[in-house]
Amino acid sequence: MTILTRDQILEAQDLTTEKVEISEWDGEVNVKSLTGKERDQFEESIFQQKGKKMERNFKNLRAKLVALTVIDDNGDLIFAQKDIEALGAKNASALDKVFSVAQRLSGLTKEDIDDMTSTLEDGQSEDSLSD
Repeated sequence: MTILTRDQILEAQDLTTEKVEISEWDGEVNVKSLTGKERDQFEESIFQQKGKKMERNFKNLRAKLVALTVIDDNGDLIFAQKDIEALGAKNASALDKVFSVAQRLSGLTKEDIDDMTSTLEDGQSEDSLSD
């Protein structure tokens, strides 16, 4: 196997996209894989500081990932941070279809999320999924 150079790595076109049919929305969406920076942003959004404690924050988890991965035909994100609340109010099945594809394309598993949240220190509380 060839050892890659810096330039080869930086020039590699490694982001993938997939069209996903969403029957609940009567159409398709383009879903892209996360960049490293976007994955860090998503992972950071799972935690919130409450006083001196760091807590899990699963509020609108699916909507957060959908907002970071749904793009238009030009490759631009179609949702902004301000859309996450409204997006979270959409049909859960539709969101889950997009979320699942975004997870797969980005190599983000449930175990990854569990690993991130298991590093919380003893005595720190955790928000519930219904938050």
